[in-house]
Amino acid sequence: MRKILLLGFFCLAAAYMRGDDASILDFGAAQDAANNAKAIQSAIDHCAATGGGTVHVLPGVYQTSTVFLKDNVHLYLHGGSTLRAVPDPQAYSRDSRAVVVAQNAENVSVRGEGCIDGQGNHANFQFGDEKGNRPHVILFDRCRNVQVKDVFLYNSASWTLRCAASDGIRISGVKIYSHGNYNCDGIDVNSRNVTISDCLIDCDDDGICFKTEIPGFDVEHVTVSNCVIASNCNGIKFGTGSFHAFRNISISNCVIRKASENNIRSWRKMLRGITADTTVISGIALEVVDGGVMDRVAISNISMQDVQTPIFIRLGNRRGSGTLKNVLISNVVAQSESLITSSITGIPGSYVENVTLRDIFLSNAGGANEEDARMEVPEKVNQYPENRMFGPVLPAYGFYVRHVENLTMENIQCEVRHEDARPAFVFDDVHRVSLSNFQADVPRGGSPVVRLVNASDVSLSGFRAGEETVPLFIKVEGGTSRGIHASDNDFIRVSKKAELDKAVKKSEVIL
Repeated sequence: MRKILLLGFFCLAAAYMRGDDASILDFGAAQDAANNAKAIQSAIDHCAATGGGTVHVLPGVYQTSTVFLKDNVHLYLHGGSTLRAVPDPQAYSRDSRAVVVAQNAENVSVRGEGCIDGQGNHANFQFGDEKGNRPHVILFDRCRNVQVKDVFLYNSASWTLRCAASDGIRISGVKIYSHGNYNCDGIDVNSRNVTISDCLIDCDDDGICFKTEIPGFDVEHVTVSNCVIASNCNGIKFGTGSFHAFRNISISNCVIRKASENNIRSWRKMLRGITADTTVISGIALEVVDGGVMDRVAISNISMQDVQTPIFIRLGNRRGSGTLKNVLISNVVAQSESLITSSITGIPGSYVENVTLRDIFLSNAGGANEEDARMEVPEKVNQYPENRMFGPVLPAYGFYVRHVENLTMENIQCEVRHEDARPAFVFDDVHRVSLSNFQADVPRGGSPVVRLVNASDVSLSGFRAGEETVPLFIKVEGGTSRGIHASDNDFIRVSKKAELDKAVKKSEVIL
């Protein structure tokens, strides 16, 4: 039987040598070799010299440092095969640090049912957060027409799959599991014309992260669909690097959940109100803080659980004043596990613009008190953007919205699993807002369902009361509040429709 298996194995290897294909075994790769990079590179170079072809990694474990794909060369990892990173930081160049790299290459791919193991948990790579020379698993840099399909990417020492300054990226059926180190993002994209589909991502840092950090290169024309994303940081994130444009991007039919491991953070010790140590920070995080642009982003059909904050949208000024506009988020079901509310925030003089939220159900942890409801939220204009940047709690249990223009919210349902003294919605310095067909649990302690502060041209309609009596529907504050209209609401169980502070003209609030 053994002779038959060996004969079949060598026949298979010989078959792969036909045409422009090559097996790494025929160029000296061996499972007991300390570093197979030279043999694998020779197989790649052979295919490239003949105009292109496929380099086959046959079953077995092969240790390697960086190998470079070239034009028209495809790396195919057969089931049962593993390329394992040499655990030596000095074996990887800082300019091209990854196990598999393609630079300025066209028509390249990494495919198959095998594995690339980054050995990110090795003691040699434990430098700490944002430190040390730690390689990615795969890096595409300034490439065109790239495919990554079906492979298993495991245990990266840094970001797992990075696509930088490239055009035409197709990622499908990829499985990522990476919990051995800091900064282990799943997929990082600073490229255009990108499709990501049917991936299973389980990582310590951000799941799918879009960055615009490369001069003259925007992230645009991107679709993400049918992915399951597990993370100890953000599920789907735009930023933090946001120097250029995020444009024309669609994300749909994804599930977000907590990671399978948490080896770094202890959220309940770090923040008040977190229900579990293993949680996603934000399910959806849209961040522009470095002077860049976000325009035409559509996100739909997203289911989340184990998240601290379902939706986090932030326009700041860390290294420049940018724009964030024309965003549609729809068909979201989320269960949150903190007091850090979903939020949309700009900064004074720089407004988030033209955002639509539609068909959203949020089950919120609740448990905040009257002091939380009265808190003053700091601006923190130039601070690193994260859901907790304003503190462990925000003064609304559903949505906190500040410095926003042209906001539409339709069919929004917010519940709290524990009694909460905060309003469901707080709108501060918002203008031209429509909140329609909404339902919210009754706040405790006399807080309104909706609180408006220096808001103008606001329409509230289609409020649906539950079985409990609502002490106060809306509270309006601030001398610049005007044009507040509430119509077609269910006030049968509402004790008091509105409360206005002394600075608000009664004529500006029509119920």
